[in-house]
Amino acid sequence: MAQLIDGKAVSKQIKEETAKEVLALREKGIVPGLAVVLVGEDPASKVYVSNKQKACKACHIESFGYVLPESTSEEELLKLVGELNEDPKVNGILVQLPLPRHIDENKIIHAISPKKDVDAFHPVNVGKIMIGDYDFLPCTPAGCLALIDSTGVEISGKRCVVIGRSNIVGKPMAMLLLHRNGTVTICHSKTKNLAEICREADILVAAVGREKFVTADMVKEGAVVIDVGINRMENGKLCGDVDFDAVKEKCAAITPVPGGVGPMTIAMLMKNTVTAAKIQNGTL
Repeated sequence: MAQLIDGKAVSKQIKEETAKEVLALREKGIVPGLAVVLVGEDPASKVYVSNKQKACKACHIESFGYVLPESTSEEELLKLVGELNEDPKVNGILVQLPLPRHIDENKIIHAISPKKDVDAFHPVNVGKIMIGDYDFLPCTPAGCLALIDSTGVEISGKRCVVIGRSNIVGKPMAMLLLHRNGTVTICHSKTKNLAEICREADILVAAVGREKFVTADMVKEGAVVIDVGINRMENGKLCGDVDFDAVKEKCAAITPVPGGVGPMTIAMLMKNTVTAAKIQNGTL
């Protein structure tokens, strides 16, 4: 039976450490602040935003919430982002994705100051991650890395396979593993012999967005499996990209869904906000 990698426990520890750091900064008169912007009525986005605001409270981070109607124009959103860029109380800016169709997500991401881009989606921050000289890491890949570390497994020299090549998870995840001296393969919908490649992985990260896509025959005995996917089954229950019940009998360690990678994303966002506050106040 595999070790269950408990994202709730690891994220709780990170948030507790972050809260102590914030209290120490507050004593110096520095109050980290995060602005979260939500456009529209997407139910999943509303839950994410609510969870981020709760995490801010737990970490003693000032939270600035902006809930805008679906009809908000691109110009109006860009104006708000510009104002937040100039606001010294706001250290981090997060515009919740996805945005309504009439708004160009790339234009909004590019408008956020790289110094306040706590999602690390801005091209400047993406470039910094590529060369290994970064201020922030994208929250989900950073959370995955922390979960791998929590198992005690050494990444250096290991065969690592990432399924998925999105800008948000797949590509940055591969870069982070590479920076830690993993030998990395990125797989995607056009990859031939996918199962064969996955079976070579000592560390397998699934970020493909397909229900129970990774089956037991795709997993090497004793591998560490990180499941980034969140999919809703016909019965209404959540499941990941990995067939958890089958794979857990074969691997050494695995993240559950829910309770694995999900809580880590918000914990890493809190860390990034504190890092941004330190940089902007010249204490880092």
